[in-house]
Amino acid sequence: MVKTRGDRATIELLDWQPPEIIRRYEEPIVRASTLRSRIAHAVAATLRDCELPREEVARQMSAWLGEDVSRTMLDAYASEAREEKTIPYLRLMALVHVTGDMRLLQLGAELFAHSVVDDRYLRWVEVGKRALRKKEIAQIAEQEDHDFEVALKAARRGEES
Repeated sequence: MVKTRGDRATIELLDWQPPEIIRRYEEPIVRASTLRSRIAHAVAATLRDCELPREEVARQMSAWLGEDVSRTMLDAYASEAREEKTIPYLRLMALVHVTGDMRLLQLGAELFAHSVVDDRYLRWVEVGKRALRKKEIAQIAEQEDHDFEVALKAARRGEES
């Protein structure tokens, strides 16, 4: 379909981008020499990218946790210089809850060769797992067929002797 002048309903085929399945920080944003510093950079990026002011993020985190979280605490969690103030896991979860930024969880998951994936993609992850298993089984079957043929030839040579 040809897009006409002023047409905002027709999308260009080349403009389409696949959905972002795994959300992660760009490496330069969280590049640091220590894990504590990477976490501080991640918290800072999340707070910077969030549309809410830090005071509102702190208020909503406090309400969700049932404990006081202040803007000053958020500033400390986002500061690479405040090493003694790395964000606790429970508060990190509250920050994810308030901001919706799954990149914070992905940062940790990547340390263990895992990924944080939206639930709507889990069925496709299962399809991928089954496809890999099917391929492995086919490779095993192919190797077994080969081994069987070798053993059969060896057995027949032994019978002929």
